[in-house]
Amino acid sequence: MNIIFYHPKTDSEPWIEGIRHRLPEANVRVWHRGDTAPADYALVWHPPQEMLAPRSDLKGILVLGAGVDAILNQEHRHPGTLPAGVPLIRLEDTGMALQMQEYALASVLRYFRRLDEYQLFQQQKQWQPLPAHQHSHFTIGILGAGILGTAVAQKLIDLKFKVRSWSRSPKVLDGVESFYGDDQLDDFASGCKLLINLLPNTPQTVGILNKKLFSNLSKGSYLINLGRGMHLVDGDLLKALDDGQIAAATLDVFIEEPLQRMHPFWSHPRVSITPHIGADTLPDEAMDNIVANIQAIEAGRKPVGQVDLTRGY
Repeated sequence: MNIIFYHPKTDSEPWIEGIRHRLPEANVRVWHRGDTAPADYALVWHPPQEMLAPRSDLKGILVLGAGVDAILNQEHRHPGTLPAGVPLIRLEDTGMALQMQEYALASVLRYFRRLDEYQLFQQQKQWQPLPAHQHSHFTIGILGAGILGTAVAQKLIDLKFKVRSWSRSPKVLDGVESFYGDDQLDDFASGCKLLINLLPNTPQTVGILNKKLFSNLSKGSYLINLGRGMHLVDGDLLKALDDGQIAAATLDVFIEEPLQRMHPFWSHPRVSITPHIGADTLPDEAMDNIVANIQAIEAGRKPVGQVDLTRGY
């Protein structure tokens, strides 16, 4: 079994050794430009076009993360980048759900307990107690009802929050009021006090965090974007913040990363920024998942996390 590996930024050696340890029978190598030697599987993150295009004999392309939008966008720009008929498989969970729960809960509780406002008061040397938010008036809406959205919803329910979800197709989650499809998006947003975005990046979800959606939220609501920067219309958020429709926003992802130094988000007093750290790929958990999927394919079973190319996730 031959496996090729490509990641433009990470140290490849721990990955190569980790896969070899888990699959002693495999020949694992780092792919370099000009490498046309046989391969059964490709482990990739943002691969160059020429890596995958000619390899129609691959049994699987395994992505080193949960998002596949970069690969699908490249396929859209350069048809034929993905060899026809080869399964594209993304990581599912592998420790990312727990990280998303931690980030989302920290951000939700910061707004629910008004700690963001008290921090501003401290800077102004103001001693000013505020009325506490009440669970009954603090409905949380989650865009995205997949593994990550479900995990976050469960933790919020445990803390007695009212939670609703929206997804492209129908989903049933215990304790969650579920909405789906474009026709139900306005109803989903209506009355939400806090919105968490965990959607995948697809042509249908680009720009979904926009003026129209914000206008349906409760006055003075909060936004937490953990999906992709392309989901957010930056100017619409800035206008909603200035109008008071959105009280504050926590942003972990951006259209251009790193965020440009002159972007107004940096200096806005009601925007909190983190550098795309909501959930990192954990190598050991990821390698366990990848090897399990390779073994499934070898045994004739369907791997976990196979991407529907028409839906984009």
